[in-house]
Amino acid sequence: MRLATTLLLTALTAAAADDPWVLYPNKGQTTRDQLKLYLNNLGKKYLKDRAQGISAIRTQAEAIERQKLVREKLLRLMGGLPTQKGPLNVQHVGAEERDGYRYEKIIYESLPNFYVPANVYLPTRGQGPFPAVLMPVGHSPEGKEGERVTAIGLARKGFVVLKYDPIGQGERLQYYDPDLRTSKVGATTQEHSHANGHAVLIGDNVARYRVWDGMRGIDYLLTRPDVDPKRIGVTGCSGGGTITTYIAALDTRVQAAAPACYITSWEQLLDNLGPQDGEQSLAHFLTEDLDIADYIELFAPKPYLIASTINDFFPLEGARQSYDEARRFYKLFAAEDRIGWFIGPGPHGVPLQSREAIYTFFIKHLANGNGDPREEVVRLDPLEKILCTKTGQVADSLGGETVFSLNRKRAGGFNRKVTPQDLPKEVRRLAGIQVPPNGPPPPITVHRTERRDTYELQLVSLLMNGGVPVTGALMVPTAAGPHRAAVIVDSRSKQMTASTGSDADMLARDGYLVLTIQPRGTPEIPVDRPQDLVGDFALAFQSYLVGKSLTGFRAEDVTRSVDYLLSRSDVQKHGVTAIGNGSGGVYVLHAATLDSRINKVITQQSPALLRLGVERPIHRHIYEVAVPGMLAKYDLDDLIRAIAPRKVTVVNPVDLLDRPLHASEYRKMVAAPAEVLLRSRRERLPVSE
Repeated sequence: MRLATTLLLTALTAAAADDPWVLYPNKGQTTRDQLKLYLNNLGKKYLKDRAQGISAIRTQAEAIERQKLVREKLLRLMGGLPTQKGPLNVQHVGAEERDGYRYEKIIYESLPNFYVPANVYLPTRGQGPFPAVLMPVGHSPEGKEGERVTAIGLARKGFVVLKYDPIGQGERLQYYDPDLRTSKVGATTQEHSHANGHAVLIGDNVARYRVWDGMRGIDYLLTRPDVDPKRIGVTGCSGGGTITTYIAALDTRVQAAAPACYITSWEQLLDNLGPQDGEQSLAHFLTEDLDIADYIELFAPKPYLIASTINDFFPLEGARQSYDEARRFYKLFAAEDRIGWFIGPGPHGVPLQSREAIYTFFIKHLANGNGDPREEVVRLDPLEKILCTKTGQVADSLGGETVFSLNRKRAGGFNRKVTPQDLPKEVRRLAGIQVPPNGPPPPITVHRTERRDTYELQLVSLLMNGGVPVTGALMVPTAAGPHRAAVIVDSRSKQMTASTGSDADMLARDGYLVLTIQPRGTPEIPVDRPQDLVGDFALAFQSYLVGKSLTGFRAEDVTRSVDYLLSRSDVQKHGVTAIGNGSGGVYVLHAATLDSRINKVITQQSPALLRLGVERPIHRHIYEVAVPGMLAKYDLDDLIRAIAPRKVTVVNPVDLLDRPLHASEYRKMVAAPAEVLLRSRRERLPVSE
């Protein structure tokens, strides 16, 4: 998913070079590139401050205090873990005997009616109780099918191994379409990040469910008489390496951990991959003084093996950085010999050499050194043999809960009681807005001019805080001023928003001085992603990592645009009309909540409510408007109430799939003092005084 979007953006950047409406790239950088660079530099500043704090830890007592602090932070950023353990209600649905091992097919409930299909690989040689290994899997579309060779290898060497389907994979598609027999939202990464969109809105992360599934898997292992409860390990590759890292850090029952092809550092991620799946990136992670090495250090002094490959896309240099830091941390416990780093050959994955290194590690630390780490030849059963449900999907064989339904219930417990007076403070805090109104006007550059009938069109860029530009079109009436002023926020191309017959054009012909902007991080040539429901996850989460949000940045762009407009001598000083199209409606509502100089707000084809993201299972591009944790404090109708008595007009509202809502439907769901209009594209915007 990330690669396809990157290639498309690269192609569009190349095509933009000769487009007179495109003002950037500037020295090869698009406006999105420049926002990403700004966020990278901000993230690295937090990482530098963290490194200084880690280097100051000199004693074991200080290290233990750091572990307590890190654990509290990780749990808080995930949204905590469920507080009650219900019965596992294990269903045994079959078993198969093979050479040197057998496997059982089970289904357990990690939460009530939240079903987890799993395979248990068992030794057929030796006498139990055996050590056990939990195996979260990577992003295999078939879930527990992934890395089966490792599970079989461990079972043949005397380990009980539990492999289970993560959400969004194998038999646990969260958005399953029984007619198409596939996911409604896309592949595994889209399933994870789409589900995370529900959780982000209430301040959680989908990792809380991923970790809980694994912890309940350990609960199951401990119910088996053939498992030694004091010898529990965990290993997994890629996305499974992520969950291995999390579970080892948070579940004290784990005695040895070996994540593969995940461990790196955020310094290296920022310069290379950027944020990955929803569960692999926690909002505020960097502002909370955290890095990936903290997961390893939380496990000290227990045995830990980092498994990498020489050509992995998770940067190898980052693995070295985390290993070096964690080894110094382990030394404070006199346990530096308990942390190791193995580098296997080839690309991302677990090649034979890495598998045998993992066997060696677990034999040493969980089996008293008794065993041969060399791998025997493995013949895998066909996929249908390992399935646990009758249809191959929980959704149409068992039903039950999904992340969406669990999150909806959790969100239902919130009772937003923020007063209109306190709301601006919460908006600033949650959205990461730091730019106050009434600042100096941003520097503006005019790149090209064009004379039209009653006004001059100027293609401009405004330099926002952090040195990141916003591009737009300025329409200055030729008649003498002062003029009424309007700012229009629209992610569509300037050629479209400033064309003859557009809203901006009609306002300029009515005597308004109009500034229409493409807010920060918006591609100058919009990327057509009709099948991509997730949207710009990477840039949004890069903002979340450092306590920001795309909504916060873009609300600041509105405020700075008002600063510019009101600084002009040909603009009336009584206030500015702010108009937001599409997601721009969310940005102008946030800006107007904080800026009383915006005396009128119009949203057009904009989301009605963001709580639709927890009330309905499917949403589109939610990360481009979502503020982490906002629904615990406010929604868009709360912003409208806070803006009152200034006028808010809602034109052609939509749901979170961009589907139109009838005016009566909108009024029923939104009890806010807004005028609601249904308008055809040929009608003028309702901006009359």
